Amino acid sequence: MTTETTENAPPADASLSRMAQNLKKVEALTDRLTQVMTNRQTHQKTLDGPNQELFSKAAQSYWAEAMQNPAKLMEHQMGYWSKTVTHFMEAQQALSHGELKAPEDKTGTDRRFSNPLWQSHPYFNFVKQQYMINAEALRQAVDGVTDMDDAEKNRLKYFSHQIIEMMSPTNFLATNPDALERAVATEGESLIKGLENLISDLEANNGELIVKLADESAFELGRNIATSPGKVVFRNRMFELIQYTPSTDKVHATPLLVFPPWINKFYILDLKAQNSFVKYVVDQGYTLFMVSWVNPDPSYRDTGMEDYIEEGYLAAINEVKAITGEKQVNAVGYCIAGTTLSLTLSLLKQRGDTSIKSATFFTALTDFSDQGEFQPFLTDDFIDGIEAETADKGVLPSVIMARTFSFLRSNDLVYGPAVKSYMMGETPPAFDLLYWNGDGANLPAKMAMQYLRGLCQKNELADGGFDLMDHHLELGDIDVPICAIACETDHIAPWKDCYRGVQKMGSQSKTFIMTQSGHIAGIVNPPSKGKYGHYVNADLDLDHTDWLSGASFTDGSWWPRWEKWLKKRSGKQIEARFPGDGGREVLSDAPGSYVAKKAKL
Repeated sequence: MTTETTENAPPADASLSRMAQNLKKVEALTDRLTQVMTNRQTHQKTLDGPNQELFSKAAQSYWAEAMQNPAKLMEHQMGYWSKTVTHFMEAQQALSHGELKAPEDKTGTDRRFSNPLWQSHPYFNFVKQQYMINAEALRQAVDGVTDMDDAEKNRLKYFSHQIIEMMSPTNFLATNPDALERAVATEGESLIKGLENLISDLEANNGELIVKLADESAFELGRNIATSPGKVVFRNRMFELIQYTPSTDKVHATPLLVFPPWINKFYILDLKAQNSFVKYVVDQGYTLFMVSWVNPDPSYRDTGMEDYIEEGYLAAINEVKAITGEKQVNAVGYCIAGTTLSLTLSLLKQRGDTSIKSATFFTALTDFSDQGEFQPFLTDDFIDGIEAETADKGVLPSVIMARTFSFLRSNDLVYGPAVKSYMMGETPPAFDLLYWNGDGANLPAKMAMQYLRGLCQKNELADGGFDLMDHHLELGDIDVPICAIACETDHIAPWKDCYRGVQKMGSQSKTFIMTQSGHIAGIVNPPSKGKYGHYVNADLDLDHTDWLSGASFTDGSWWPRWEKWLKKRSGKQIEARFPGDGGREVLSDAPGSYVAKKAKL
């Protein structure tokens, strides 16, 4: 018996050897961690959360309410105490029977707690239930604060929600059964790998912790992502202009020029052939041009919105006209590029320039009166922090923006991926959309503050006009045919806010489409997938609620509907145009060089 047990057990020398190897790895990783944190680039502390004034006001309001209505406070506290004590007693009773059994779980379901041990194991079950009780008590306390204005109350809700999410037991090794089971099964290798992942993410972002969401080694621009054939036919300090190779013998005479957002890279519209907006447009018989924005470094400190318009929009429009010989172009603006397209349209109207034949807006905000989920980040203390950050670095670093956007969906984009990467030791998935999401760009200091102060905070464009380039730019100036696409669950550019901006535009020909899904999936929605449908309603005089209630719904992508709209404004059929026609200089193959530049300072 003794001999058999000894023979089946792992050799002691082998276990000691593995232990020694792991200790060496920990030692080396500790040195790397020390080095990256020693050389860590700092940022303004105000960007990490609200100032103490917010929580002080909340506490004052809470206790003032308690003094005026003590019964309400007692009801809240007694409810919390009762649930906690009852929970403890039920756990004690379950254990008193001599069985390793958890009491009945009366808390709600949550996909973070899918491991059966959260239900069956007394320890994990107790921790999970108490967390849910604590979270509900905090939410009730915040809801009970009444003596605060709406903006401060919204911020309080947001940041208290972040505290709740951060304190989830799934985020800590000692209270995460998935991570503990993995550590035991791998003899600690998962924790070593997780530490390696953590340090790699810190090293990639100069000490800032941004969780890597995708396996970057799985993608290469021009090889398996951003692969639509084309050429760079123009370059200046602001952008490269890509002309795509036609796939049809005939094309529409009027070219299409797309302005993507410069917060991210253009290839969200050209991830792969199956979902490429670029390929779809080219296959429908259009001469397509794409702007690929520069990823600015600190030398772009004084580059403003006026430079993006003059050296970006207007330069691109003039180049496309020169290349094609056409007097007009159809333009598309996505997100912030759509906001800037509206400024450009007002400027061209005031200059008497008719270079833009029609304009399409993808999830573009022009009326910021309702700041939605971004309201916690558009208060003076946070924007003051951004202003100090840009003054220090010359740009608003992409890691700051990435972190801000991520915490709007913290479970999906921060804590969930962090647990898998750092505690489970998993390699991030080879997912093209998430790869693109992590490939951000910096914003020039001047431009960032013009956008945040003038457009977002003060809402000047929709509320009286925005002064730029010696012009007073207004939405009412926009008189070209427009088509706006907004997304039903978009948390960055809510559809109702996009709709309200379109209502203020002066065009007599307006089409508004509201597609299902969010900021990215709603736009990158090819017909071949047979997914998200869309709503249309020709009456844009209605408020957004009535517009939606009276809208008709169509299954599937909005792309074909928009293409029919575009075709009517794209002229006759002509022979296909190829990059380099007429001796035009070709600078490089698509996707060009600007898109490959990473956002590092």
